[in-house]
Amino acid sequence: MNIVHIVGTGTIGEPLIGLLADNKEHFGIEEVTFHKRTPLVTERAKVNDLVDRGAVLCVDEDRRATFEEIGHAPKYNRVEAIERATVVIDCTPVGNEQKDEFYVNANGPIGFMAQGSEDGFGKKYARGINDEALIRGSDKYLQIVSCNTHNIAVLVKALAMDEDGTSHLEDGRFLCLRRANDISQDSGFVASPTVGAHDHDRFGTHHAKDAHDLFSTLGHDLSLYSSAIKMNTQYMHSLHFALTLDREITLDEVKERLLANTRVAVTHKKSANQVFSFGRDHGYYGRIMSQAVVSLETLAVRNENEVVGFSFTPQDGNPLLSTVAAMLWYIHPETQDDRMDILRRYLYPEI
Repeated sequence: MNIVHIVGTGTIGEPLIGLLADNKEHFGIEEVTFHKRTPLVTERAKVNDLVDRGAVLCVDEDRRATFEEIGHAPKYNRVEAIERATVVIDCTPVGNEQKDEFYVNANGPIGFMAQGSEDGFGKKYARGINDEALIRGSDKYLQIVSCNTHNIAVLVKALAMDEDGTSHLEDGRFLCLRRANDISQDSGFVASPTVGAHDHDRFGTHHAKDAHDLFSTLGHDLSLYSSAIKMNTQYMHSLHFALTLDREITLDEVKERLLANTRVAVTHKKSANQVFSFGRDHGYYGRIMSQAVVSLETLAVRNENEVVGFSFTPQDGNPLLSTVAAMLWYIHPETQDDRMDILRRYLYPEI
């Protein structure tokens, strides 16, 4: 019996629970359970909707009575839910802590995943970037890299690498222009653009470091450097990139490579609100699952070997796709690609 347990009901956890509950049969899952830490009247409707769609609520035993007081009927406690699960997907910002406290001693699950902030949780993974690096029976813990890391990685792979994996990248520079917070969140907004520190001598911010570590699973040691600034907007992250290659490249080839990559969407739009609006109207839970949305009007080639441009980041959507792919790699490796077909409609060639 294949059971998937999701920990957390935030901006990744909530749509993931809904996606798996809505498509249990197609994904070959018998049960979807989810853990919620805090009982909140303001989130009662959200939890009730997920339960109505077939997901099973699990809570900490010492909070069961409080959940019941606001009308919920949790079925399992935290430990029971983890032990029953085939795969556990942690969508909280404390995945490493929970790994040490709950996951390493759990006997039931064959695989655990955490999201982008949890460096060190396990092997870094992004769908379509390093699938061949996953080792069955060895990679019990995976870290799904962040949305901006997905964006960086797919641009490097599309523009600086050959189909056989040969890299032509001499240097990659990235500026992550990050949204302040999600439209569902009241906290974390900033009144003006707020710059971030360069915490890593070699990589700048964690975005380039994570992309480097992602490609290192394939044997690459790429020169990547990123900076970050938080913008006073709730729409989308944006990314400025400059990739210096060891060979000449034309603007036509740049566009051809992007159009040929099924994980990249291109657009003639130049504003985040227009791309965000497309996702709201056409995506799953408003999410575009393409790894990057490249603005064609911004592309340029400098000195015949440096590709420059802007790309929008489908935050939450691209790690959502990779999370489902990794889940299926654990439980249905032979039919993973066929079962992923249901999500291909959210990988847009053009926006």
